Amino acid sequence: MSKPRAISMNVTINAKPSEVFQALTDSKHIVKWSGQKGKVEATIGGKFELFDGWVKGKVLAFQEGKALSYTWHPDDWDDDVEPSIVRFAFSRAKAGTKILLKHSGFPDEQARKEHQGGWKKHVFEPLKGFFESR
Repeated sequence: MSKPRAISMNVTINAKPSEVFQALTDSKHIVKWSGQKGKVEATIGGKFELFDGWVKGKVLAFQEGKALSYTWHPDDWDDDVEPSIVRFAFSRAKAGTKILLKHSGFPDEQARKEHQGGWKKHVFEPLKGFFESR
């Protein structure tokens, strides 16, 4: 039996859940921590884009400061590949906000491994740096 193609990560960010949520959903904040354009429409079915449009999808859940979910389809995946699903859950922690990320539905193990490192390098490390530099 093959392993499920999913990632689960717990990350703590030194900021309030509402601030972390805003950093991940507000276009002005996204460009500040990522250095690239992004968009998350605050409605179910709304557009989602990150990294200057490298990844696109649709918003599945949008609960300010609590939960965020969207489909995820990078440009380098074939058009006939089903999008994967990204889910964030936000909760208070002593050091700010605990984020639980679950990313599931990768087309293959290579994509899963690339994204495992990618979430750390391209999202969580820059996000931590964004809040530490305030």
